Amino acid sequence: MAYVIAEPCIGVKDRACVDVCPVDCIHESADSPQLYINPDDCINCGACEVVCPVQAIFEEGALPAQWSHYTEINRDFFKDR
Repeated sequence: MAYVIAEPCIGVKDRACVDVCPVDCIHESADSPQLYINPDDCINCGACEVVCPVQAIFEEGALPAQWSHYTEINRDFFKDR
């Protein structure tokens, strides 16, 4: 299971997670409201989760129910890239 970035990242986009990711799987676009984790590239190391200042990153299986749709939001970000 990959890690997922959820709602607390919206409008914050703190890049501490990008800096610690050993496989460069966290991305954004100029107009995106948040950062996104590529589920195909994520190696499930958890380095991003512990540095997120707004606690927006969760292992997919531990994602709070109210944010479960962020699994698909993260996946969809990479469909056309």
